[in-house]
Amino acid sequence: MWRLVRSIALLVAAVSVCGCQSVSPAANVINPGASGGGGSALDIFYVTNRASIAREDGTVSYNSGRSHALAFGEVAVSGRDADAAFVAPPVEMGRFPATPYGLERVKGGIRRESGTVAAHERSVADMQSEIQRRLAATSRKEIVVFVHGYNNSFDDAAKSAAQLCNDLGPQDFVCIALTWPAGGSKGILFGYNVDRESGEFAVIDIRKAIRVIAGTPGLKRLHFLAHSRGTDVLTSALQHLGIEAYVTQGSLSSRFKIANVILAAPDIDIDVAVARLFGVPSDPDLSYGRAPRRSVVFNPGQLHFTVYSSTGDRALSLSKFLFGSQLRLGLLDAHADPGETKFMTNAAGVADFISSQGGGGLIGHSYFLSDPAVRADLVALIRDGKKAGDPGRSLVEVERPFWYLPDRPVTTQ
Repeated sequence: MWRLVRSIALLVAAVSVCGCQSVSPAANVINPGASGGGGSALDIFYVTNRASIAREDGTVSYNSGRSHALAFGEVAVSGRDADAAFVAPPVEMGRFPATPYGLERVKGGIRRESGTVAAHERSVADMQSEIQRRLAATSRKEIVVFVHGYNNSFDDAAKSAAQLCNDLGPQDFVCIALTWPAGGSKGILFGYNVDRESGEFAVIDIRKAIRVIAGTPGLKRLHFLAHSRGTDVLTSALQHLGIEAYVTQGSLSSRFKIANVILAAPDIDIDVAVARLFGVPSDPDLSYGRAPRRSVVFNPGQLHFTVYSSTGDRALSLSKFLFGSQLRLGLLDAHADPGETKFMTNAAGVADFISSQGGGGLIGHSYFLSDPAVRADLVALIRDGKKAGDPGRSLVEVERPFWYLPDRPVTTQ
């Protein structure tokens, strides 16, 4: 019992840090080519299934409650770095019908209610029209989607997405905050267990949002960065979408235009992560078209997974203790015993596992925002399209696909 009490006390101490805000990033080590610095406002598109609250001044806000209706809109964020940014009230542009969608009995079975389907189609058209307008104003016609972790508020998600966008260059990318109802405070673990279940609740809406975003006319490539518990939400959704793509003889890349999937400090059991990321191509009995094709040559296209981990991540050490798991993916050590990483060695060319030598915050969990070396490496990966081992990425090879990133700033050109 005393160990449970101690772990809860540590978790309470970690709550404010797991909100993923940076500590004191050195922005001058990155040359993002962005104009959104200082106090200028950056317009972030958001998609959320958080519960909304109407304010007295007519604006809307979102809390940690769950909504059955997926909403989308825009929010202005002033300031380059997440720790000092200011978030204006969001402007909701539309929302989908509440789920689960209604069914009606007809001759031969059941179907979705026609009125609900029509409302869904209007929402898809409205959301894609807005994203298409934003794509038209960028040079690359690419989208970067950020999925936050445990105990993040709507504002936290917007700030993190804005910092990522400023690093990459807002004139080049459309940046989207895909925010789920994290930040609950109930339960014996001070909201951690509530956020875990809210993440499971959010998967169906995250899946819907990805389909709509990926189907936007004019989109060339789609990139994802998920942090902490957000990696569990994202990988669950991608696992479902991966099955959809495979049975139609496609891939996440060809069907949904996904290029990079980046998991930063992933708070997910390592075996669960491997099963989700690589389960589809390793299942010989899954239908490829109308029937299984056990010897099919499966082309992943441009899809690439990148995992950032740190053995100094004390938040994940606590998570490992609480769940009793063998290892959290975000604690993976590039120099680990090969027995612990044997399932990853087959991922060479499809995935890279990078151990960060730095840290972020009191418990070393927010380094994707605060560590200059990690920030620069993200820019080189997403914006510059550099592979692990290319000049411009200061990764030191251990044995592919394992790398480590020294704790030193990198200037990208």
